[in-house]
Amino acid sequence: MARFAMGRTRLQYGPKPTRFLRAMHKTTGNWKMGLGLAAGAALMWGALPIALKVLIESMDAYTITWYRFLVAAMLVGSVLGLRRRLPRLGTLTTGRWYLLTVAVVGLCANYLLYVLGLAYISPGTAQIVIQLAPMFLLLGGLIVFKESFGRLQWTGLLILIAGLGLFFNDRLADLVTAFGDYTLGVALIFVSAIVWAAYALAQKQLLKYMSSNAVLMLIYVAAVFLFLPLADPRTLLDLTSAELWLLVFCCFNTVLAYGCFAASLEHWEASRVSAVLAISPLFTILFIAVLGRLVPGFIAPEDLNALSIIGALIVVVGSMMTALGRRGPDGIVAAQPPD
Repeated sequence: MARFAMGRTRLQYGPKPTRFLRAMHKTTGNWKMGLGLAAGAALMWGALPIALKVLIESMDAYTITWYRFLVAAMLVGSVLGLRRRLPRLGTLTTGRWYLLTVAVVGLCANYLLYVLGLAYISPGTAQIVIQLAPMFLLLGGLIVFKESFGRLQWTGLLILIAGLGLFFNDRLADLVTAFGDYTLGVALIFVSAIVWAAYALAQKQLLKYMSSNAVLMLIYVAAVFLFLPLADPRTLLDLTSAELWLLVFCCFNTVLAYGCFAASLEHWEASRVSAVLAISPLFTILFIAVLGRLVPGFIAPEDLNALSIIGALIVVVGSMMTALGRRGPDGIVAAQPPD
């Protein structure tokens, strides 16, 4: 479901990117291919929370998350194994192990908290709130890496916050004064966005020493062992055929969507790819509306008034502006979008 990319930070002793960064990566310039792949990723991440929302009724969040990490570890591990690019743990120093630990805890918490939050709020609301993740990432870059915010990025951040206010216009009082299920769900997604930013900042540093797929494989494998004591894999046998297919979709969705995302960066600038991925909440809301007509009772409709819909559009615009304001050197480092 994220949908975002980071440029490498400029070295502090000079205003221009180093020659090494300029030589790192150049896009093919095939914007049609880049747009198509980015749109495909946005579509898949837009559909993911709907499948998770239905599946959480029959399977606990820990088991869902464990299966997702298991399939991801098997797929990414197989690809890296065939290419003989499996990560070498011997190259990790103590400091890099600390970074890897932060990345593991951050992404595991992101996956789990997002699913737990979906038990209390609608997929559309979850997708809107998770748009804060790239904002937290950029703010973390300001603090940790001493990066700078452009005028367009500050404007986008303010627009996103205003959009959130409009989106929650009819429930803003409940969010502030009452701590019910709805507030709990929003809070879980909010924290999910924060821990994803921590993961992405740690991954950004790790990418100096190994590829993004190698980092993700280590995270996936660690997550499989971390969630195993909490998961109950046997519940797979109790699922209906429809629920089983939903689980399969959830497991393969993240890997396939991330594949489209990574491939789109080969053809198009990261800022533009991120801007396209920012529309995934609109796909979620659209899919729920369509499913409500085609398959009544499959999932509860979004309870949105006119101001909420306008707020959702404004949130997406703010997220896109922030992404487009991120103009870095040609060397691009991609962070996996938030769940």
